[in-house]
Parts: sequence; C-alpha cells; structure tokens
Amino acid sequence: MAELQREGVLVRPLRRLSQKQVKLIDGVSRDLLEDPGLLCYNAAAADIYRSAGAKIESGESWVRVRLSSSIIDKALDSAPSKVVLGARDPSNRLVLDAHEPRVRFGSGAETNFWLDVKFESTTPKFSRLHGSIGRLRNSAHLCENLENLDFFIRNVNIQDKGITETNKDVNQFFTSFSNISKHVQAGLTSLEALDDVVRMGQIVAGGKNAFEENPVLSFITCVIKSPLQMVDDTAAKLIEISKRRVPVVISSCPMGGATGPFDEFGMVAQINAELLAGVALNQLVAPGAPVLYGAVPVRTRLDNLNDMYAAPEFVHYNLDCVQMARFYGLPCYSTAGVGDASVPGIQATAEKMLTLLSVPASGAQYVHYAFGLLERTNVFCPEQAILDDAQIDLVKRTLQDPPVIEQRREEVVSLVREVMESTHKTYMYHLPLPTRDPVYSRYPLEDDEAGALAAAHRRYREILGQPRNQIPAELRNEIIMNVPGILPTTLAESKEAVT
Repeated sequence: MAELQREGVLVRPLRRLSQKQVKLIDGVSRDLLEDPGLLCYNAAAADIYRSAGAKIESGESWVRVRLSSSIIDKALDSAPSKVVLGARDPSNRLVLDAHEPRVRFGSGAETNFWLDVKFESTTPKFSRLHGSIGRLRNSAHLCENLENLDFFIRNVNIQDKGITETNKDVNQFFTSFSNISKHVQAGLTSLEALDDVVRMGQIVAGGKNAFEENPVLSFITCVIKSPLQMVDDTAAKLIEISKRRVPVVISSCPMGGATGPFDEFGMVAQINAELLAGVALNQLVAPGAPVLYGAVPVRTRLDNLNDMYAAPEFVHYNLDCVQMARFYGLPCYSTAGVGDASVPGIQATAEKMLTLLSVPASGAQYVHYAFGLLERTNVFCPEQAILDDAQIDLVKRTLQDPPVIEQRREEVVSLVREVMESTHKTYMYHLPLPTRDPVYSRYPLEDDEAGALAAAHRRYREILGQPRNQIPAELRNEIIMNVPGILPTTLAESKEAVT
C-alpha cells in the first residue's frame, strides 16, 4: 500500500558525473577531512568527535578535528535513507527516499524585504517593505494555495516590535502553522526556544507519539562556515536537535571563488566534506536520526562578491551534489529557482528557468528557494511566487517519466486505429478523458492586456480573500497555554485571518 504523501514528480535522473568521478570526489573529501580537517569552535562537538576516535589538535580558541574514513562510514551506515517530513494535513506529508528520485518543490530564504506590487494603469510600481508577522502570515496563506508548492520554509524575516532573539522562533512557527497545512521548516534562532518549538509541533501533530510518526516541522542547520569551519552556536543547536531526533538539514553554502573553489571538482569535494562532517556529528549524537544532505553551493560575482545563482557553474555544482547524496543514500535538499534580478520580468524568468529545468532533473528529493525569491535571496515577491508556481507546473510536466509501458500497448494501437477509421482523422476529438493524464493547453497566467505579472497580481489578491486554513481552535488554545513567548501581535494577526 502506497504511503500517504504529496506526489511530487518522479523523474529519470540526469547524471553529470560518472561513477568513477563520484568515487573520486568521495575520496578527495575524505582526504580533506583528515588533512586539513575541520577547525571546530564548539567544545562539545569536538568531544563527540574525540570519543568517536577523531584526532584532535588544540589551539587558543579552536580545535582541529581530523576525521577518519571509518568515522564517516559509521555515520553513513546509521543515517536513514528514508526521511518522513510530516504535515498538519497528513495528505501533505513528504516521504523522501534517497533511492527514489521523486522531486518536491518549496519556498525558502528568510528574506528581509517583501516586494510589494501595485499597478498604475498597466504599469507596475514596486516598493520594498520590511518583513513582518503579517507578511509572513500572508506568505504562508499564499503558499497553502500554490498547487505546486510542496513544503514551506519560512521566507519572511519577522521584524515587528517586540520580536527578540528568544521569542522569534515560536512566533514564526506559530504564524506558519496558523496559515498552512503543509510541512513547515526553518532555522532555529535561539537554542533556548528549541523545546518550545518542538512542543508546539507535538501539539499540532496530536501528541508526542504522533509527532514522531508525523513530524510536522523540521530544522535547517548551517553548521559549517566554509571553508571547513564548524560554527560554535550552530553546532550546539545541531547537537540538541539531534538528541530530540527531529528531522534536520545539514546545510553548507560555500561561494565559488570566495569561500570555496571556483573549480567544479574542488567546490564539490569541499562542500561534500563539510556535509559529511555535519552528518557525522548528527549520527554520532543520535544514530538513525532523520537527516538531509543540504547542498547549497553558489558562485561568486567577481565585481561585487555577491552570490550568483544564474550561472552555469551553479548548475554544475548542484547537479554533482545530488549525485553525491544518492551515492551515500541520503535524501538531498537542493536549490533551484532563484533569480538574481531585482524585479519580476524576462530576466528573472530566464534565470529561474535555467536552474528549474536542470537541477530538479537530477532527482533531488527536496528543492528549496523555488518560489518568489528575487535579488538572489534578499527579496520575496508574492506575485513572483505565483509566476514561479506556473513555471514549475511546466517544469514538472517536462520532467515526467515517459508513459511508454507494455500495459498501454493496446490503448495506443486502438486510439490510432479509431482515428483512422473516423471521417475527420483528427485527434482533437480523442483527447484523454479527465480521469487520465491531463493535457497541457496554455500558460495559466497568460494575459493579453496587461501581461502575466498583472494576472499574477490579481490572483494574489484573490487568494488573500480566500478563507484561511487555520489551526483548529482547541489546538490553538493549547499552544497558547503551553508555549510561552507568542506575542499579542501574532495572535491578533491569527484572529484577523479568521474573520
């Protein structure tokens, strides 16, 4: 019996590397983990590695950790190849299987700015607004209604009065859960908030045991600062998340030419070493805990040293990393759909489609950053998210595995014979029935008068007017009673969404 989950799209994986090249990268990564090894700035992490047999050299404020292949192999042996990411609506669960190239698309990046779009006649006017609880709420509600968005990574940095480092996490998770029934993921701002956030997830899931079966939230940890430096506070968060066995992404984001090599071989060998080190820490703390291989390699612009997502090297790096994750049997968190352009338009579309048509073809199970991001990952635009939803629909149809199977032989032969026996000899009258695979007919946001952006703007306004998929009142009240730090502003926004 098939597991209840969002379908995604099952692809025939694109492979850039040969198996010999994959093994070569694996060998170089292991060499790097022994020499030069990791500079580790977290004492607890260093002790965990030491207990596992790593060689440790001490400095004034750091230790150098040299990880042997046997430590890496032990971690890879215990890391699960299948990870379940639950959801408030169980039909929105994601079953990420490293051996099944089933691709899901989601949001991502905690952007500081929201790009507001207004139209004066047919001319769009853009305004950059600061992130807020209200805008995060609207973003989650929007993403609930985007058909091709499979999971929600908080994409708006809440900067309201009263938000602090210690209460930010509970407010962003509560706001997200209050407006979306898909899987919710975020980084953890404060370690002090971890148990409160997990308690919230347990309440939403229906209890502690239910949460273990259906973990409605997960975390991202950028535990490595490239090149090969383990960050103190993030390592502490990873250790505690791992102890609680909550699904976690081990993410690394080297910039080719700045914090990682430009060269494809060097970049992939380095990021792979960094991710293996993070996976090892997670598994040494909690063998068998759910973990994702989170590769986010980018390229550096030489004129201003910013990230550059719309570059061929970005595609090369990410395709290779998906193959490395599959080689290790780890579900892969990958990146596609980011625009370097500052506003919606042909440049943003071209940049996004460069990666959306390539990276998901590799079979990455979990593709983030795919909706609404502009100006690299600095700006979220709801109209762009709607445009991206339409474009990802095209991408999913393009990547579908061909339905050429023996069981359909007679169906195909009968269709051609039926048309040939007709007087019109036209297949238009023999389109697949609604119960079969749909036939694509037109770009869903086509607008002859004002263009696709205007159509996306109207669609966004329509979605804002639709009822919110709120947490049931009894669960909402239970969260308020048991999770401290939720602001009146957050609760007021939630109430406003119901009315």
